[in-house]
Amino acid sequence: MARRRRPCGLLLLLALAVAVAAVLVAAGAQAQETCSGAVPAPPRRGARVSVASFGGVGDGRTLNTGAFARAVARIDRLRAPGGAELYVPPGVWLTGPFNLTSRMTLFLARGAVIRATQDTPSWPLIEPLPSYGRGRELPGGRYISLIHGSGLQDVVITGENGTIDGQGSVWWDMWKKRTLLYTRPHLLELMSSSDIIVSNVIFQDSPFWNIHPVYCSNVVIRNVTVLAPHDSPNTDGIDPDSSSNVCIEDCYISTGDDAVAIKSGWDEYGISYGRPSSDITVRRITGSSPFAGFAVGSETSGGVQNVLAEHLNFFSSGFGIHIKTNTGRGGFIRNITVSDVTLDNVRYGLRITGDVGNHPDDSYNRSALPVVDALTIKNVQGQNIREAGLIKGITDSAFSRICLSNVKLSGGAPVRPWKCEAVTGGAIDVQPSPCTELTSTSGTSFCTNSL
Repeated sequence: MARRRRPCGLLLLLALAVAVAAVLVAAGAQAQETCSGAVPAPPRRGARVSVASFGGVGDGRTLNTGAFARAVARIDRLRAPGGAELYVPPGVWLTGPFNLTSRMTLFLARGAVIRATQDTPSWPLIEPLPSYGRGRELPGGRYISLIHGSGLQDVVITGENGTIDGQGSVWWDMWKKRTLLYTRPHLLELMSSSDIIVSNVIFQDSPFWNIHPVYCSNVVIRNVTVLAPHDSPNTDGIDPDSSSNVCIEDCYISTGDDAVAIKSGWDEYGISYGRPSSDITVRRITGSSPFAGFAVGSETSGGVQNVLAEHLNFFSSGFGIHIKTNTGRGGFIRNITVSDVTLDNVRYGLRITGDVGNHPDDSYNRSALPVVDALTIKNVQGQNIREAGLIKGITDSAFSRICLSNVKLSGGAPVRPWKCEAVTGGAIDVQPSPCTELTSTSGTSFCTNSL
């Protein structure tokens, strides 16, 4: 009889296993999506060094540029299995710019602050980016970023929400007084590098753009806070530039310029360099800006394609979504999807325009017209909106297949209506009523198929 009962016991165990599996599947379905797999988890670092062991003093007064340089050089020489970690203890570590190396982690402990020196004359210069041809603000070279790296692989910048403080006010004042000699520095710029992770760090008061991966691949930026006053000039939050396979998620960004802006080079230089930004995911970003929450451009001469931005929440901003280019840019902006956006107290809900941004010099090709095609904007809810939006293409290069779906924008006063020019596409369930250019049969067909 006991033998006859065993199959029943096995069936009971199988049923229990199936039930547990069902619970696990349901739990997984409810878990938040993530793109952080764009970079595999780095190997366990085989060594750890502290900046304090190389003469560093975290008193907020001692200059630690040499200590950081010596620590990074030591990591480079160690060749430890899995690389090495540079530990920044609690304290305020005043420093000038320093470079990272491959197979390293820069770890900021809780209460650690890497603070940029305001001795601007001592700031080193580097060559302009080849896809820009000159400094973004001024001709010639540019000031190197506070934390910099080129040609690196497997770099992690993380910690316990320590702070990287650019003390940017001195640079902002020079910009306002027009006494800058060269383009201002970023807080973090990594060039021609791969397998990059930036997480659990606060970036504060950058002189210029905060986080700038350029010519990079396999980049994850998540759980990061970026802060700067709303009147600080050009303090973009995160700007992936001519980079591919990029994941940006779960960040809070409040700055003086675009929170997230995807770029790919400037006019003839970007066209010549020819490296697009592609396969980029931007997810669960909250923030505020006098300019755009999410932007593409205006420097898009190498092209931008295959972008998904979703679950965005922007308040007290100039634009919710801003996709921008210009005559002379060339390049393309295509296959962009922006979904599930909440806006509050924003001037423009959406702006897609072909007349934004200046030029590096007078040598740009005025016949180089950008192609803007296949943009889907859906599930956008906005309150306290002043103007629904502007979609203005270029006369000889109309923006095509622009789809708006379930876009509802309201305000205390009636929201100013949509304005459209040189654009084709479709609109489904849009309030206030869309412009006639977005109600054509062919455009609506594309819109239906893209949802």
